Amino acid sequence: MNVLIIGGGASGMAAALTAARQGHQVVLAERQARVGRKLLSTGNGRCNLTNEYALPDRYHGEEPDFCRFALEDPELSAAGTLDFFRQLGLVTVTEPGGRVYPLSNAAASVLDVLRFALEQQENIRIRTGCVIRQLKHRDGQFQARTEEGDVITARRCILAAGGAAGAKLGGGMDGYQLARQLGHHRTVLYPSLVQVCTDPTYPRGLKGVKAQAALTLTREGETLTAGQGEVLFTEYGVSGPAVFDLSRAVAAGGDGLTLHLDFLPGWSREDTLTWLRSQRTALSRQEAGALLTGSVHPRLGRMLCKAAGISGSQPVSELTDRQLETLCRQVREFTLPVTGTCGFDQAQVTAGGLRTGELDPRTMESRLVPGFYACGEVLDIDGDCGGFNLQWAWASGRLAGRLLHI
Repeated sequence: MNVLIIGGGASGMAAALTAARQGHQVVLAERQARVGRKLLSTGNGRCNLTNEYALPDRYHGEEPDFCRFALEDPELSAAGTLDFFRQLGLVTVTEPGGRVYPLSNAAASVLDVLRFALEQQENIRIRTGCVIRQLKHRDGQFQARTEEGDVITARRCILAAGGAAGAKLGGGMDGYQLARQLGHHRTVLYPSLVQVCTDPTYPRGLKGVKAQAALTLTREGETLTAGQGEVLFTEYGVSGPAVFDLSRAVAAGGDGLTLHLDFLPGWSREDTLTWLRSQRTALSRQEAGALLTGSVHPRLGRMLCKAAGISGSQPVSELTDRQLETLCRQVREFTLPVTGTCGFDQAQVTAGGLRTGELDPRTMESRLVPGFYACGEVLDIDGDCGGFNLQWAWASGRLAGRLLHI
């Protein structure tokens, strides 16, 4: 049986290999000049290809439980993904938190083993620079018209076109538009795993500084979401893994958002005040800007003093208990008014997508059009930062590639 796969990213390549190994004739159509281009930028060029803790509770969407079957199938789970790549020759290493990377620390290693595997399959034809503009289903056949005007026909079609995030790396609206031509619908789209923009007054002066913190996102005093991890200050706001995990809520949250940062997570107010008083004694001959030495980056320490109204040149020995209480509040609940995110161009993932209720989670086949499947980021499923989105791409792509009818 001939199969057309639209999109040569992670899920598309996984689907192509799976379908071809079952003996199907596969055409893999990729709009970019090469397959897997987005993979090269993942994990800061290291490619965080999966996570040992990729369970359904780390995923989001209108129906997040849609991903359960694919993530819990033994062959498609995180462990199954590692077996899949091990058979392709990839050597991996697992870091704390369950993040899995290629031992080479190079995303190119992941792409290369996939590319070579595709090339080894004589029944896979890869068409790069191939933009599908029109998709029809007639008399049991799919007809895909390219930008050049030629038509590709197939008995089965798998849509793996990705989402709207990262336009420079191939992201766009094509997949949603093609699915709509077959009667499918999508949810509202938001950028996710993206930098958050805030009032730049303090972040601009801290550009490049990293800190461990607990984060809480609120709107008019109501908590929307919370997390903990590394924060990176930028000239426009904040970034880093912990911020990425909150960015979905920022993009969908509208106006009036505030980000609260606790730079001593797990400490009580009394613990913090006791420590600050002991610092006042231990550093009595220093200037106040040095008071937070040993807890946060020196530039961040000076900024927190400034935010508390304490002159950095004031002698530590002269600081009053009231000043320490004010500083305690800044250390434990530093606030930044949120203005938005850096948008789809900078986002790693799209939140939202094709409505999952219109597909069968056991097969990825459309409930509306027999023989039509969708997988990966084009669907309304997105994961947390840390390899979860690539795990979904591999799992859903391989599941779609089975081309099951139930």
